[in-house]
Amino acid sequence: MKPLKPWIASGAPWIWLQAAAVALSLVLVFGVIFLLATRGLAHFWPAPVEEWVVAEDGGEQRVLVGQLHRSERVDAERLREAGVTFPESERRVLRHLLKTGNRDLTGQDFTWVLDREIRSRARPDNLLVLDRTRWGDFYGRLAGIREDGILLPPADNPWGELDQRLERVQGLRARIDELERGEVGSVNYRLERLRLEELSLRQGLAPGEAVSRDALAKIEAERSELQAAFDGFSAELGTLYAEIGRDRLLMTAGGTEVEIPLGEVVDAWRPNTMTWREGLVHYFGRIWAFVSEPPREANTAGGIFPAIFGTVLMVLLMSVFVTPLGVLAAVYLHEYATQGWLTRLVRISVHNLAGVPSIVYGVFGLGFFVYVVGGGIDRLFFDEALPSPTFGSGGLFWASLTLALLTMPVVIVSTEEGLSRIPRALREGSLALGATRWETLWRTILPMASPGILTGVILAVARAAGEVAPLMLVGVVKMAPALPLDGDFPFLHLDRKFMHLGFHIYDVGFQSPNVEAARPLVYATALLLVLITLLLNLAAIGMRNRLRERYRSLEAQ
Repeated sequence: MKPLKPWIASGAPWIWLQAAAVALSLVLVFGVIFLLATRGLAHFWPAPVEEWVVAEDGGEQRVLVGQLHRSERVDAERLREAGVTFPESERRVLRHLLKTGNRDLTGQDFTWVLDREIRSRARPDNLLVLDRTRWGDFYGRLAGIREDGILLPPADNPWGELDQRLERVQGLRARIDELERGEVGSVNYRLERLRLEELSLRQGLAPGEAVSRDALAKIEAERSELQAAFDGFSAELGTLYAEIGRDRLLMTAGGTEVEIPLGEVVDAWRPNTMTWREGLVHYFGRIWAFVSEPPREANTAGGIFPAIFGTVLMVLLMSVFVTPLGVLAAVYLHEYATQGWLTRLVRISVHNLAGVPSIVYGVFGLGFFVYVVGGGIDRLFFDEALPSPTFGSGGLFWASLTLALLTMPVVIVSTEEGLSRIPRALREGSLALGATRWETLWRTILPMASPGILTGVILAVARAAGEVAPLMLVGVVKMAPALPLDGDFPFLHLDRKFMHLGFHIYDVGFQSPNVEAARPLVYATALLLVLITLLLNLAAIGMRNRLRERYRSLEAQ
């Protein structure tokens, strides 16, 4: 032991232990990211479509078409308990989970198939995958195309014909979405504002007083103009829906012929004939659709753009609220407050608040922000809209304030740590040169403490981006009909409900009726949440490092 004593006394073992802990942490972090990436991103690759001939118990055979989801070996006793017969000699049985889609025909997306029941497996080139707006994916063969109810003669290049018609449908669908989410939504919003404005005029009258004819005439003229625009958009939508419903596909699946409206098809591809280059183009196209489109099919299909938008916007608003309040509280406690028992009690309370469960903050936000403050705002400023709440219901504003309250202890503690690192000589030197206490604080102390402030903001962003429990009470919903930011005044609608990546993960992973179909989306959404949090943190860390280098020389003095 004698040769080890100098080595232990030098502190080298603790350095190696710290290095090992850091290395283990990095391995765990990158391991989580690798797991999320492999499980989530693999979902978007165009997997081959197989055609299986499976023997039934009665000797009959059936044809299954789909994509192999996974294979596993299970205890044969479990299957015997479920009513499946096996020889007593079999201990472990290999089975495959095949994604057969066609939920409108079979009522389910996945089918378990025992390996011993498979008679043949093939990958025909003419198998097609249809991504639909409802009923999930469809697997089958293209048998023909109907246009306005008339079956078209077989084309020389049926796939090229399908691509052209699908491209036409996608253009029509894009215009329909633009009208419904843009122009029609804006007109409806402005009509509702006019209705509330007229109601406010009538409610604000004294007994026996008549409403101003000029005000009513102005409202009626604007309403007539908006109604005319709405009728024009409605007529255009009717035409577009008639055009998008013109074509129908005749598909065959397992011997059954099905007619599918082309207007319900989002995309179509033949994975068995794709080259690597075509597969990569399709792969990145699906990833882009995932991050840029709204969800479909109870959040088990489509994209997650509204959740991405809501998460980033809420975190930015939370940072705007928590940073000045937390910095002001820390500056007062460290620079102005008398350092007595009351200040120590306040600091202990701040540290204890950092450990309060987040759901408690959600209950407080619901009871105080939503019901008390929001209800008071409705009674004072939006009385004409009652009993329908405006700010007296969960929304983006209250969710941001709740998370700002939740993360404020972190900002206060980090800011105080930054203030305590500034030498007292700098304060005294600034005062000696004739600066006031406020000028010393504003021009010297706060700039030098900015790295500590940004450290608190980084920790606040990291925690707020992943919180789910309080948001479920104060504004997050499964599906938001409109984004909180649009082209209608006041442009940023703080009273609207919004979607969040954390709640989206919870909803898809634990509330989805189709667990197997939703599982890859859970991994992909979790990976995206990690990457967004990482990007926000890297931006704040970059700002902090620049400020730290800027004031490093002053700290050394």
